Amino acid sequence: IFAFSRRTIDLCAEGKHDCDHVCVNMGPGIFTCDCKKGYRLNEDEKSCSAIDLCAEGKHDCEQICISTPGVFTCDCNKGFKLNRDKRTCTNMDMCNTVKHGCDYQCVNTPGSYHCICPEGQLLQDDGKTCGTCKSANIDLVLLIDGSKSVRPQNFELVKKFVNQVVDSLDVSAHGTRVGLVQYSSRVRTEFPLNMYHTAEDIKAAVMKVDYMEKGTMTGLALKHMLEYSFSEAEGARPASRNIPRIGLVFTDGRSQDDISEYAKKAKEAGITMYAVGVGKAVEDELREIASDPVEKHFYYTTDFSAINTIADNLKLNVCPAESQGEVEVKDPCACENLVEFQQATMNSLDQFTQKHILSK
Repeated sequence: IFAFSRRTIDLCAEGKHDCDHVCVNMGPGIFTCDCKKGYRLNEDEKSCSAIDLCAEGKHDCEQICISTPGVFTCDCNKGFKLNRDKRTCTNMDMCNTVKHGCDYQCVNTPGSYHCICPEGQLLQDDGKTCGTCKSANIDLVLLIDGSKSVRPQNFELVKKFVNQVVDSLDVSAHGTRVGLVQYSSRVRTEFPLNMYHTAEDIKAAVMKVDYMEKGTMTGLALKHMLEYSFSEAEGARPASRNIPRIGLVFTDGRSQDDISEYAKKAKEAGITMYAVGVGKAVEDELREIASDPVEKHFYYTTDFSAINTIADNLKLNVCPAESQGEVEVKDPCACENLVEFQQATMNSLDQFTQKHILSK
């Protein structure tokens, strides 16, 4: 006697199917395919595709729909917050919730904000500060004499003079940049144009400068300024941007090296040069350093008490309407900022004089 049994053929269990997700046994040798939750079966009846409710528009998000297979969540654009219903959004008051940094006034816009300036002023490139000219700025490098003849107490006065100049400038990464170089028998960059971006940081760095107390190599300092201080590597803006480059030399004695070559090269490179001399500084050297017209760009006195007379002689003659062909400045904003710098220097020197007189 033989006993026969009929074996049920389950293709799903035997893995003899080509379903993408789920194989459903329909009987001996028969199966169909199905998909996991959030997916739908494609036309080939084998493979599965995620159900994107966001792409299909099957959602009620007010702003942003975030899809996962078969479900969605809502989010909001920057500057908005999701309400408790998890669907709608409310505009945030950005001016009161972020550090906007607006110089004058912050104005809310849907999901964002922008800064505005008072009448007569323009918003600068940083989108925050205001000025009378667009992108009003200069690159200023000060060369200060640290020779032995200056003496420690007077060197401290020179540092205070530098800081008085800095106080009058609109210092920022996008505005005016300031670099400081000290020279004696050698030259030392105290800080380059791109190191500090606030007046307070610059002033603090100036007061920490150590007095070198050696010789007077003014020519070497001018060479250093031209080749390094006004390089883009040290923070000078590209010449193509037409941002005024200003060099100010403060000295109290005759240079121990030749100044002619690099004084000339600096001016030929488009650097507006100022020369301020006191004590034993040589007037001829100061004139050679100073830009044309010389009378507008240098000051010399044997006595600090007379330095305030610079006020009548230091007004820049660079605006197109006033230059009479002496100096050509195509950018009126550049002109304006040079004038502002000149006036600021004038005022600082006057304050410097008064402090010197009181200290005697």
